[in-house]
Amino acid sequence: MTNPDTEIHPAPADALDGASADETPIDSADGDVDEADVAADFIEELLDICDLDGDIDIDMVGDRAHISVTASADSNLRVLSSAEAVAALQELTRLAVQSRTGEFSRLILDVGGSRQARQNELAVLVDAALVALDGGSSRYPLEPMSSYERKIVHDLAAERGLTSVSEGEGRDRHTVLTRA
Repeated sequence: MTNPDTEIHPAPADALDGASADETPIDSADGDVDEADVAADFIEELLDICDLDGDIDIDMVGDRAHISVTASADSNLRVLSSAEAVAALQELTRLAVQSRTGEFSRLILDVGGSRQARQNELAVLVDAALVALDGGSSRYPLEPMSSYERKIVHDLAAERGLTSVSEGEGRDRHTVLTRA
């Protein structure tokens, strides 16, 4: 039996997906949930759960959200800064964003400068290809990598006067460098 003094109110739409009102990101000017805010909230909650120190910065580069997590040199954040950990965390964050917004996310995550470190590693690979191609090799295939990393390689190769193409499918997609 219900109490006649008790009113029943339907749950707000955002409560249906498990988010509480204080977890709901501020909507953007066009009324859509902001991808960057959702990602930052997800990362912040993960850092809290894991008891990791970190500051979160959001930048928009073109139409991509770039989320950077930084901390002091003595921070325990380095636990998450390996290339594999960052790639996995980026995919989890993208899934969280997609679940919340209903839209595919192309966000880029950087933890403790890992993206710059990876870009430096890719530059070394392109330089090694340049040496091999100058030494007589006709082509220099690189290991499979993400589309984001392949884009960096294409840009680096062009800067060094090389031609680059992506070959393969799915997880085997890689870049092959040749002399222009």
